[in-house]
Amino acid sequence: MDRSANADRRIAGETAAEGQGATVPLDALGPVPGKGAVTIEALALDRVSHRYGSAIAVDDISLTIGAGEILCLCGPSGCGKSSLLRIAAGLEALQSGTVRIGGRVVADPSGEVPAERRGIGLVFQDYALFPHLSVMQNVRFGLSGLPAGKQRARALEVLAQVGMADYADSFPHHLSGGQQQRVALARALAPNPAVLLLDEPFSGLDARLREQVRDETLHVLKQNGAATLLVTHDPEEAMFLADRIALMRAGRIVQLGDPVDLYTRPADGFAASFFGEVNRIVGKVAGGGVETPLGRIPAAGFADGAEVEVLIRPEALKLTPIVAVAPVGNGMPNLARVMAARLLGRTSLIHLGMPDGTGGAVHLHSRMPGQFLPPEESYVSVALDPRQAFVFPLPAGG
Repeated sequence: MDRSANADRRIAGETAAEGQGATVPLDALGPVPGKGAVTIEALALDRVSHRYGSAIAVDDISLTIGAGEILCLCGPSGCGKSSLLRIAAGLEALQSGTVRIGGRVVADPSGEVPAERRGIGLVFQDYALFPHLSVMQNVRFGLSGLPAGKQRARALEVLAQVGMADYADSFPHHLSGGQQQRVALARALAPNPAVLLLDEPFSGLDARLREQVRDETLHVLKQNGAATLLVTHDPEEAMFLADRIALMRAGRIVQLGDPVDLYTRPADGFAASFFGEVNRIVGKVAGGGVETPLGRIPAAGFADGAEVEVLIRPEALKLTPIVAVAPVGNGMPNLARVMAARLLGRTSLIHLGMPDGTGGAVHLHSRMPGQFLPPEESYVSVALDPRQAFVFPLPAGG
């Protein structure tokens, strides 16, 4: 029996376990009430592994995406995120595990449904538009099963959604990179797929255009309601677009959750530093805490004598000019010397020097909102927001 036909007829016996892979939604103040776990499975990857020769690209990953959800696979280059997307799409042969779309098994050890029969939309990094076809013809390409009139109507509908209806008769080489990206998105959405897969779709655009196009894309994705799996190496892009983020490293998911969860409750030092700059201070735990130049940081769960790294986000260091600071009780504020201050537009970055308590100095960064530019060699008071300080075991060789 044909392996593809056999797999195509199989229906999953049950969906993923209730709540599997889901996290409690959070905002900056904690859990958000009234939001539930993923309930309608659109795409599921169950214990998927993949090798290229002796190199493990994907290592026993299970992941479920709900209908209408945007999930970003995020991580450094070579972590396996694009391989995982290609396996879901049917562009890479499944080696181990199961892939389901809409509850239907499309790949398992018994066979695979071809990519074109999986009911998915694809947008690639290079857009993959047909250069000899017009914009209209590119978008109609996946609508061959419809009458010609309905093909044109549907193509114009999705082109209007992405703001490209006026370019229906143009050819790809006449379009800018941002316009080509919009056309590629329209082509992927035209057949009304239940699942949309996007592999680094904005990486070829310059920074300013990338912000504009991804904002427009977010609105289009939410309007269409397709479950979306998007691959990106850009943490800001993932936080902007995603309902949930799966952070990957070396073929495995390090942490899965919503953007606030990953930023404010990182699972380890890699997760903390991936989603933003951190100040790093090394110390030893004593009496349930670790002493730092910024004060004592709680270190629950660590034994006395354990070597740890304290990671502190720059925005956690709140600065006040020393002339405006008065002693509190019998104590004096933490003082730091300003080494440099630079305005970066919406924020100011201040380089600080503080004594480390052992005769040396530690170099820290503070990020303050708006224009805050104390003179070099002046002193500022430093107050720490402890919610943005994280304690992890010191890495090997750290």
